[in-house]
Amino acid sequence: MLAARRRLARLAWWLDESIPLPGTNKRFGLDPLIGLIPGAGDVVGGLLSLWLVAEAARLGAPGRLLVRMLGNVLLESVVGLVPVLGDLFDFYWKANSRNRDLLESYIDHQLMPGQQGRTWLWLLLAIVAVMLVLMLYPKIVHGPGF
Repeated sequence: MLAARRRLARLAWWLDESIPLPGTNKRFGLDPLIGLIPGAGDVVGGLLSLWLVAEAARLGAPGRLLVRMLGNVLLESVVGLVPVLGDLFDFYWKANSRNRDLLESYIDHQLMPGQQGRTWLWLLLAIVAVMLVLMLYPKIVHGPGF
């Protein structure tokens, strides 16, 4: 579990906090930069963010925590579809860091060894599929200029 925790903390750091903004104490990560890629950037960023949620399910996190984590990812992904505003929102919202903090708090205070979250993993996969279809549907139907 310690290895998974370190791996997830590192992923959140890379996505949300790895790059210092010169002259300030602010940091951002690769997620807002990935979001700048037209069309696929927000989808790729969303999938990377969902990795944290899937790992939380694998570690046995309860449904209410997974729903909260999914809400953070979904909010960031949906707002990320708006040009410029979405990228600015991603810079400040930092869904991955929020989800890392939620999961670490849960692990520190409530996780019991041997718990399983496989049902939630299947639910997460279904939600991911729906989210990707909804995000890509306008681009498929109307073309990349939509």
